[in-house]
Order: sequence, then structure tokens, then C-alpha cells
Amino acid sequence: MATRRDFIQQAGIASAGMLLATTHVVAAKSAGYVDKLTDANGKYEAAPLPFAYDALEPHIDARTDELHYNFHHKPAVTAANKAEESLAKARETNDFALVKYYEKELAFQLSSHILHTIYWTSISGKGGEPSGSLAKAIDRDFGSYCRFKGQLLAASVAVEASGWGLVGYHPTTDRIMVLQCENHQKLTAWGIQPLLVLDVFEHAYYLKYQNKRADYLNQLTSLLNWENAALRLQTAELSRRQS
Repeated sequence: MATRRDFIQQAGIASAGMLLATTHVVAAKSAGYVDKLTDANGKYEAAPLPFAYDALEPHIDARTDELHYNFHHKPAVTAANKAEESLAKARETNDFALVKYYEKELAFQLSSHILHTIYWTSISGKGGEPSGSLAKAIDRDFGSYCRFKGQLLAASVAVEASGWGLVGYHPTTDRIMVLQCENHQKLTAWGIQPLLVLDVFEHAYYLKYQNKRADYLNQLTSLLNWENAALRLQTAELSRRQS
């Protein structure tokens, strides 16, 4: 079991304005699980899920988790590595004819990897409400948890087409924020440090909920890992004080 001291010493939050700028390891220890983006050689890699495929039943079915992880998260990792390799080749040959394509591809696929990595820890909890410093920060910035939850669910439901609902901490303003993210990299704010994310791509819920995104999100609240979000906030605040 990871302690808060362990977490503070080892964690590095995936900070992202458009959730694409970081290429270093993201570490967030919670219940012994570490999210990280890369392997020992610096290649992007999807860490194992922190739970069994059927662990989120009945809220999320096992088949959805299996497909989601193996056919959406993992392919994004492969594509991000390919984009990096293509950009490296372009530098070696001084041929930048496709630089726009590969930069766009890297932004999209790496952002997908970052967000999915955070998502698995965001939904591996027991729901309920946040406590401690996270609860106090939410009350300060939103008035109450009820108001915060209302905004988060409304923003997530209203994401146009595919994307994410995002709870983040902005170190410049020292505030908790709720944001939408279209695709994997659009509409977020530069510098935001994600604390918890909700995947609203249809592949996250379609087998069980079809087009009923709101029903899926309401069920997802039973799985939210507020302890993990609190540890991410603690690390972000510590980094802010040390900067």
C-alpha cells in the first residue's frame, strides 16, 4: 500500500495544456498502482489495468473494459510511438514535408495515452464524495460538492461528439477547474494538471448504455477514485510551492 509520503516523493502528474506537452513518466501511486507513460527505454507504453476487466461490473461491463483498453488505449500508444519515430526520421533526413501530419498525430495519440492512463485510476475507486483538502478546495472554488458535481456531469454530457470531462488543478491560479476536452487534445487550458477524467468517447460506454451518455456518467460516479484525485492534487500543490 503506497503512503502519501511515497506518493509525494515519486509522483509526477501529467500536466497538459492541451494534454500533449509531457513526455516524461507520469507517476501517481494509489493502492500500489503506478501510472506511467513510458517503458525503461523511453518508449510510450500502456501500463496494465489496475483492476480486472469485470471489476467495475455492473456499472461498466467487462467486455467494454477489455475492448477499451486493448483496442483504444493500446493502439494510441503504438501510434504515438510511430509519430515520434517519423518525426525523428524527418529530422535526420531534413525532410519535413509531413511534419504537420505527424505533429497532429502525436498531439492526438499521446493525449489519448495520457488521458486513458489517468482514466483507469479515476474509475478504480468507491465513489462517494471527496474528503480532506480536496473537498475543501472544491467547496472554495465551486461553493459545494453538489454544485461541483452538477457542473462536472453537465460539462461531460455536453462534450460535442467525442472527448472527456476533466477535473484539473491550475497551479498559476491555485484553483480547481472543470473543463471539457474534445477529442483528446482540444479545448483544455494550458498548464492544467488533471486530477480526474471521465471518458465520453462512445467506446467507453456504448455496449451497455448505447447513446445514453448521461446514464453512463451517472453510474460512473459510483466508481470515482477521490483518493487518487486527492493524491494528485497534493502532489500538484507541493510542486507549486517548490517552484
